[in-house]
Amino acid sequence: MKRIRLMTVTMLLALPLSPAWAADGLNSGDTAWMIVSTALVMMMTPAGLALFYGGMSRYKNLLNTLAMTFVAYCLTSVVWVLWGYSLAFGPDVGGIIGGLDFIFLSGITPASLEGTIPTNVFALFQMTFACITVALVLGSIVDRMKFSSWIVFTVLWVTCIYTPIAHWVWGKGWMATMGALDFAGGTVVHINAGVAGLVLCRVLGKRIGYGKEAMFPSSIALTALGAALLWFGWFGFNAGSALVADGLAGSAFLVTNTSAAAAALAWMFTEWVVTRKPTVLGIASGVVAGLVAITPAAGFVGVGASILIGLAAGCLGFFAVSRLKHKLGYDDSLDAFGVHGMCGTLGALATGLFADPAINAAGTGLFFGNPKQLLVQIVSILATAGFTAIGTLVLVYVTKALTGGLRVGEENEITGLDGAVHGERAFELE
Repeated sequence: MKRIRLMTVTMLLALPLSPAWAADGLNSGDTAWMIVSTALVMMMTPAGLALFYGGMSRYKNLLNTLAMTFVAYCLTSVVWVLWGYSLAFGPDVGGIIGGLDFIFLSGITPASLEGTIPTNVFALFQMTFACITVALVLGSIVDRMKFSSWIVFTVLWVTCIYTPIAHWVWGKGWMATMGALDFAGGTVVHINAGVAGLVLCRVLGKRIGYGKEAMFPSSIALTALGAALLWFGWFGFNAGSALVADGLAGSAFLVTNTSAAAAALAWMFTEWVVTRKPTVLGIASGVVAGLVAITPAAGFVGVGASILIGLAAGCLGFFAVSRLKHKLGYDDSLDAFGVHGMCGTLGALATGLFADPAINAAGTGLFFGNPKQLLVQIVSILATAGFTAIGTLVLVYVTKALTGGLRVGEENEITGLDGAVHGERAFELE
């Protein structure tokens, strides 16, 4: 019996190490989690966001909204592997942009590692963030932007606006050096997209009939389904941003769900008090507002802070959509700025307040003895908003020059873009 045991031990010691234990640093558990997270975030754009935005658009523009969401994902996917990843995550150049070392993903092989996961998985995960960020901008201008102009704008914006900001925060750029905290995209994704949407909708002008005629959503049911898919995919968005399968990922998962739920309730009850009707659209919008606000803080705060962030996001989102937009007089069709710009700003500030070193040693907020962090967060917010606003405005006029105008013709806008642009109808009503 002793001889058999000795032989068994000898055989086990002779076996090659599995990837999870290999000396090269690859961890199979982390890799599996990141592949799943990437798939979850991918689903958020052509499934979750497409349905969420499509349901809120008018029936005559539903397919156009879906098409613009899909094409944003497709274009960004190609731009990312050609040059976007290199500009965002290539070797730092002056803290501003990445170098061209990884153009066409050159030099990245299946054996290349980013931490404990393959670099190609990391690149794909980051690609899904770029895809949804530019797609979020679409919410401000549905019903009235030319399809061709949207294609050109998408390529330019991802290249010139998204990649520098991603590099600043996540690619070892100047914001990272300064100590800005953005776990999963409060500045990079939501403030960036919200401000870009505001600029674009102001340049395009209001929809024909805006403020004079009712503009009913085509399907609140689609929007609710889209919100549910976004909520589900957001677990990959936030928990996946830990880049490992560990307790921090679990904590981010937990607070993401808690904030979304709290915000949905806050929006619902606020709307119920103000308008006497708790709408399904309001509940769905509250979910997204809570997800947006917790995104930069997900890896830095505990459950208590996530509830406060969610409650604040639900109230802020409701008033930004129902009051601020009308007071300032801009036509943000599906409230990209009101939800993403405003609640993204709230989340970035809240990270500077509630970051708990017991959750993540990389961040300590004002309420845990580091008032400087709040100042750093304010600088990162202002820098992102300023760069995005000016850069987007320039790209809008470049796009206009390249495509002969941004806005669809008046007749097409009135009859609807589904038929005029795509020759299709979302619903057969006859």
